[in-house]
Amino acid sequence: MRIGIDARLVYYSQAGIGQYILNLVRELAHLDREDDFLILQSRKDQTVLTEGENFSRRSLWTPSHHRLEQWTLPLEIGPLGLDILHSPDFIPPFRRNCKSIITIHDLAFLLYPHFLTAESARYYGQIDQAVRYTDHIIAVSEVTKQDTIRLLGVPQSKITVVYEAANPAYRPLEDKRRVQRECAQRYGVSTPFILFVSTIEPRKNLPTLLRAYRRLLDEYKPEVRLVVVGERGWLYDQIFTLTEELNLKDGVLYLGRVSVRDLLLLYNAAQLLVHPALYEGFGLPPLEAMACGTPTIVAHVSSLPEVVGSAALLVDPEDEYGWTVAMWRILTDDSLRAELREKGLKRARLFSWEKAARETLALYRSLG
Repeated sequence: MRIGIDARLVYYSQAGIGQYILNLVRELAHLDREDDFLILQSRKDQTVLTEGENFSRRSLWTPSHHRLEQWTLPLEIGPLGLDILHSPDFIPPFRRNCKSIITIHDLAFLLYPHFLTAESARYYGQIDQAVRYTDHIIAVSEVTKQDTIRLLGVPQSKITVVYEAANPAYRPLEDKRRVQRECAQRYGVSTPFILFVSTIEPRKNLPTLLRAYRRLLDEYKPEVRLVVVGERGWLYDQIFTLTEELNLKDGVLYLGRVSVRDLLLLYNAAQLLVHPALYEGFGLPPLEAMACGTPTIVAHVSSLPEVVGSAALLVDPEDEYGWTVAMWRILTDDSLRAELREKGLKRARLFSWEKAARETLALYRSLG
């Protein structure tokens, strides 16, 4: 069987969907020595995603999310002789000469359309056609599956839930002094800190976190910083304006995107991770943090309770005071920290990219 995986997005972003592609391709290369895989990458991308003997690269001229994508991508993919094309970024080419699988990571763009730019609305607005013109859909959580059925009218039989997982690189590091020292040297973070990891965009609900952090400093007066890791997505200007308005320029450190190695250090050095998103189709950062043994607080919405189970504190995403209290509890309660650490490590072990790759491979073969 000849399987194509659309990996063009990796060149533009190695955040959520980019990580999904990287981890899936790596594990498929470990599992499958029989099928012929074509990894479809941007012609500008020199990244080698895998060196598996039955995996080869094809460079595509069509940029990810381009306005003419539905015209030019079929012309590039048509001659490749694919049996199946996997489109991990929601939207497949509607004209094609092979079977199609798409991955739906969330439907936030339907639930919160006011958070989209015009360009994002144009691309994701194709989702109704995408679910009709694909042969099967992977949903990354049960919540995402149910949203797809409810909002798009897709038959349940057309959707399979395949859970994501933390990158295996994320793990507890035992030498905490070295971890703290490296964080101080690389990023100037020498005091205890609270960590937020995600693309900076409205859905991630940073304004509530910033106000809760301001309240934490004012009412409890801990010596703790807030470290924000993640690329600037869209409509992010208000975040930096609010940081100044709340007089938090010295308290909040914006690091942008960091490498997996550095994020491993930051997860291990942090006192806790906070993830107040208004909606998530899965939510990798909480799972990554738990895999490192870092106590975690998540918003009590969408798929996040499904991912963390009882291994994290859950707070209403818009309960500013609730976030303040939850952060203070973890900062000051050693027994709670120890409990969340052990529960988080156990919970994270329930998810693996090997399992995700096996289940995805089974879907390919069911269509082949």
